[in-house]
Amino acid sequence: MSILVTGSAGFIGSHVVLELLGRGENVVGIDNHNDYYDPNLKEDRLTLFEHHPLYTHLRLDLTDAKGVESCFSTYQPTAVVHLAAQAGVRYSIENPLAYIESNITGFVHILEACRHHKIQHLVYASTSSVYGANTKMPFSIHQNVDHPLSLYAATKKSNELMAHTYSHLYGLPTTGLRFFTVYGPWGRPDMALFKFTSSILAGEPINVYNHGKHRRDFTFVNDIVEGIIRVLFKPACGNPSWDGNLPDPGSSKAPWRVYNIGNSNPVELFEYIAAIENTLKTKAKINLMPLQPGDVPDTFADVSDLTEQFDYKPATPINTGIALFIEWYISYYNKKNNG
Repeated sequence: MSILVTGSAGFIGSHVVLELLGRGENVVGIDNHNDYYDPNLKEDRLTLFEHHPLYTHLRLDLTDAKGVESCFSTYQPTAVVHLAAQAGVRYSIENPLAYIESNITGFVHILEACRHHKIQHLVYASTSSVYGANTKMPFSIHQNVDHPLSLYAATKKSNELMAHTYSHLYGLPTTGLRFFTVYGPWGRPDMALFKFTSSILAGEPINVYNHGKHRRDFTFVNDIVEGIIRVLFKPACGNPSWDGNLPDPGSSKAPWRVYNIGNSNPVELFEYIAAIENTLKTKAKINLMPLQPGDVPDTFADVSDLTEQFDYKPATPINTGIALFIEWYISYYNKKNNG
């Protein structure tokens, strides 16, 4: 058996690869090493497992249909964890075509390869952003999600719809996981915890949007990885009680499922900042800013379906997770600067 992980040099992907290798799985990783953020960070993540005897790395862009097909033909994966995507809500406003190419074209190439190579299970990353204009909390997979507020969210909702089509037509088991604000060691520089930590340590002000009136369901990366692994080894099944007269948005008669994967404990943004300040023992300088286009004020994951079906229980408190990130951040950049 071998498992294909796309986005394997990315934040979540690298953690998933390490977990799978620790379980003794053969892993093939794909990453295009683009420059959306510092490519050196991806290269450094890769050093954690690049030479592991059970790991093979391919520098490949998923828009390359022939390259994707060649990868599947050569390595014959039995399951796929698809994490490669163009991320970021705000960047999707500036550069929408990047999202169409990566998140739509790249995803259909993965679906086609899975179809033709009889993949046992495709697990792919979706996002809490699909809830868009919804305000009923907590966000549930059984809610309609037809009002996205960014192109990024729209492409991820499209992924869920595309996956359903392949599950229905070809019997391909697919599971989409809606991630809620993932953070932790080796995180992305465009995300709040990374930017806040960097600015506070440099004595620079941090921009706090919506005047700090945000609540986010911050989820530690280890808890995300645990959920991915639990789902991966239990391929999606059809819901025999699904009714087309009262269609459930979270399941189907086809082997298709979506789940929220979050901490299920939203935190006020100022509380999150206070935890960073306490760990750094430094007070932040704060610029209060208006709500940004595409952003939603609050997120809150209902993970009851994932808990009931997979015994998923996120276990990392915010203070613990932030401390682990900052410990990594200081160690990583001390080594880089001292060289």
